[in-house]
Amino acid sequence: MNKKLASAGAILACAAIAAGCGSSGGGSTGNTVAGVGSNGKTVTPDMAKNAKGNVTWCIGKDTTGAFSQVVKLYNNQNSGVHVKLLELPTSADQQHSQLTQREQAKSSECDILGMDVIWTAEFAAQGWLRDVTPAINARKSEFIPATLGTAQINGKYWAVPFNTNAGFLYYNTSKVKKAPTTWQEAYQMAKTDGGLGYQGARYEGLTVNFLELLYSNGGKVLSDDGKKAEIDSPQAQQVLSFMQQGLKDGAVPKSNSTWMEEESRNAFQNGKVALLRNWPYVYALAKQAGVKFDLVPLPKFGNGQPASILGGYNLGISTYSKNPGGALSFINFATGPAAQKKFFIKSSLPAVITQTYNDPAVKKAQPFAPELLKAVQQGKPRPVSPVYPQISQAIYNNVYSALSSGTSPKSALSKAQSQINKALNTF
Repeated sequence: MNKKLASAGAILACAAIAAGCGSSGGGSTGNTVAGVGSNGKTVTPDMAKNAKGNVTWCIGKDTTGAFSQVVKLYNNQNSGVHVKLLELPTSADQQHSQLTQREQAKSSECDILGMDVIWTAEFAAQGWLRDVTPAINARKSEFIPATLGTAQINGKYWAVPFNTNAGFLYYNTSKVKKAPTTWQEAYQMAKTDGGLGYQGARYEGLTVNFLELLYSNGGKVLSDDGKKAEIDSPQAQQVLSFMQQGLKDGAVPKSNSTWMEEESRNAFQNGKVALLRNWPYVYALAKQAGVKFDLVPLPKFGNGQPASILGGYNLGISTYSKNPGGALSFINFATGPAAQKKFFIKSSLPAVITQTYNDPAVKKAQPFAPELLKAVQQGKPRPVSPVYPQISQAIYNNVYSALSSGTSPKSALSKAQSQINKALNTF
């Protein structure tokens, strides 16, 4: 079977992760979260040298076998440390629950925690993660800078980026002759050339889509110190008004308010829309469906800078691990060139290190790799906060209200701001 098509299922599984996965405000690396500080447990590069003993890696289900292959490869090359893969359920919610239960019990069962990027702040704030700042600094030049923003809080790194994801703008080349460079241009094309689709249902995907325009327009969700909401702003009102107008004038179909990843993909493949914001997994499936299309990294909003919301997973070392040096040894391997190449080709998990995207084998298996690198490089994390789920819920509920019920942007954003502040005050 064609590798690109074989990997489609793997990327589809990752789409839910990416949409649920994620800098305060616009996504700089200066994330500030109350309650996150040194717990006295720091992992240094020297601890990985000559490490010995057993290590358990806990992460979501190994649907393609790539995780177990990399574990086997590591174990064959390292006589001192033996790694065991402990697979958690496919559901991100169940993964979160099982990891949380172990950490609350101060269990040493999981040395390495495979975390959706949006869990990193929560786990760090609970004191469940070791500080890996020295380990990151020793390899910092290898990583795509944007991916590090998902793991940096209060000036320290609490995890190592493992895989990432960023959205694309797909366009049907039989209807749209050139790629738009701004969202305004995209919506204008959609009005005359066949419509635009995105993830507009009332869930995390809508938060992602709204934030991509908000960040590009210079808006923020949280203050720089992470203590209060700043989403009720002129920039946010402009974006939400723009999205409302897109529905009113027909650039975006009314049914878009029910679409998640798959519904929007099907609309694009069936010709209901000519432009689509979605994740990289769409590439192989649209090719298989015979759609004539091209793709580009997301455009900018007005005169702003393009912004893609990052998905993916980070690898943290549990505070309760009895072998942090061994854990770091394996993490360095899993985030190194050979393993990142294997994950990208076999599991379609986009790499966090730059050199992988230039590998000929990667480009052959994933032809969109150069464009994806650009998309990740312009990436922004979602608001880094221990209460991110509540923040996201406040965003997508109120944005949805504005888009589906006609609630004024000012009213919707004021309510979102109040709900976010309430959530921040609970932690």
